[in-house]
Amino acid sequence: MSETIRLLLADDHPVVRAGLRAVLDTEPGFTVVAEAGTAERAVELAATLDVDVVLMDLRFGAEMRGADATAAITARPDPPRVLVLTTYDTDADILAAIEAGATGYLLKDAPPEELAAAVRAAAAGRTALAPEVAHRLMDRMRAPGTALSRRESEVLRLVADGLSNAEIAAKLFLTQATVKSHLVHIYAKLDVDSRTAAVAVARRRGLIRR
Repeated sequence: MSETIRLLLADDHPVVRAGLRAVLDTEPGFTVVAEAGTAERAVELAATLDVDVVLMDLRFGAEMRGADATAAITARPDPPRVLVLTTYDTDADILAAIEAGATGYLLKDAPPEELAAAVRAAAAGRTALAPEVAHRLMDRMRAPGTALSRRESEVLRLVADGLSNAEIAAKLFLTQATVKSHLVHIYAKLDVDSRTAAVAVARRRGLIRR
């Protein structure tokens, strides 16, 4: 890695990218070399440009999500570090990003100095987690038996969206029996006995987005 930290901004909102660029361009030793408006474009640019850190949003309008792009980027030889920068702080989003290989996870309301410190930490290969994210991960480690798995979180999120078991099975390429099994485990972990109660408790605990 050179002394200058070369950055790629990946976010589908031009205003957000412009704001990030304005903040990062004022930091000594930072250079924004490119921007990507889609996750697919971020993967392409990360593979072809000399980049040290990719600042990656999680939600894009296109099919590929930020976590998928992160996995694609980090799967390549000698990849750049990926620092997730998003508004989402649910367990499902955090786990998906960390499992995909993200070095850090920061929320978009982080102050500029915290963002700069996270970028430098990521560039150096150190983990950079927002305090809220670190707290969630610690809670999961302390009580693993009550934490929802990534798949359970996906199922419950679709339940919250109003999908039936059959629709969830089709969307996630599962059998209906598997979906029902996931729901049984979800009910047990959340100590509830209905879909409505499961969604309410999960939202209250921040396990799925409101």
